[in-house]
Amino acid sequence: MKNQFDFDLEKIINIIKEKHFKKVGLQFPEGFKRQAFSISQMLEERTGAGILISGNPCFGACDIDTSLAGRVDVMFHFGHSKMGNFDNVVFIETRSDVDVLPCVKSALALLSANKIGLITTVQHIHKLDEISNFLRKIGMEGVLGKGDLRVSYPGQVLGCNFTAARVDCDEYLYIGSGIFHPLGVAIATGKKVVAADPYLNKAIEVSPEKFLRKRSGYIAKSMDARVFGIIVSSKTGQNRIDLAKKLVQIAGEHGKKAQIIIMDLVTPEQLLAFKVDAYVNTACPRITIDDAERFHVPVLTPQEFEIVLGERMWDALVMDEILEDKMQELL
Repeated sequence: MKNQFDFDLEKIINIIKEKHFKKVGLQFPEGFKRQAFSISQMLEERTGAGILISGNPCFGACDIDTSLAGRVDVMFHFGHSKMGNFDNVVFIETRSDVDVLPCVKSALALLSANKIGLITTVQHIHKLDEISNFLRKIGMEGVLGKGDLRVSYPGQVLGCNFTAARVDCDEYLYIGSGIFHPLGVAIATGKKVVAADPYLNKAIEVSPEKFLRKRSGYIAKSMDARVFGIIVSSKTGQNRIDLAKKLVQIAGEHGKKAQIIIMDLVTPEQLLAFKVDAYVNTACPRITIDDAERFHVPVLTPQEFEIVLGERMWDALVMDEILEDKMQELL
């Protein structure tokens, strides 16, 4: 199978054979589902096990298909590092073998400091030592921070957790595709972040200003809202019911009405029928950002809701994160 990612298939085959598993589940994030059939067929041929593929959306290690896991002897979850404890779930990190140094060299012109915080996703986490050594040779220092218990490796950032980026450095270098992760780090730390894409071999400085202006617009639209739906995820790694209850209490103290809505998959279509003026999302923080324009009313983060209620100043806006204690206090 020719691609840039290691699906660790020999390890999977050995686990199935050694444990004599007969029913095997596979769960892929959206970006890897194209490989699902070829991987499934190969595993069936090599092990004789019956394979079931999860067809549900998967957005992270927080999003385990517990229904499928309950139907099989073992389930292999691809594309993320371990989060939580599941008796029969094996996490396959699916690391990338792409050469990262060319994009790091492209990023050098955008870096103006010498003490650089290095951050990435699990796909490139094994490349950080190589990058750090390269920077040392040219007189720069690469710094790795240790995140909380939701984070498996130093320097690893999640879409909902930037604790590994809270390290003593002057600027950050993010290795990976997309800008959501480096954007979150820029807002969470207030420091310059350069994003280097190893697949496109280019680097850009992440600018949070446009994003913050857009979020400020949603806050402004919600200022006159009277009725709020507080979204809570039933997914084990995203459930923040205590936070939702606190938000309901605060809303009542400010003369607002708020009701908790518990759901598994949060989509604009599922929320369309509810008669509310705005929603507050305590589920996956990316829902608020990625799908914002698709919802019929504003969808706020808990911190943005605090601004609406007058509990937080506008200039204290931060990215929503799900931290080690998922029933966290507001940041």
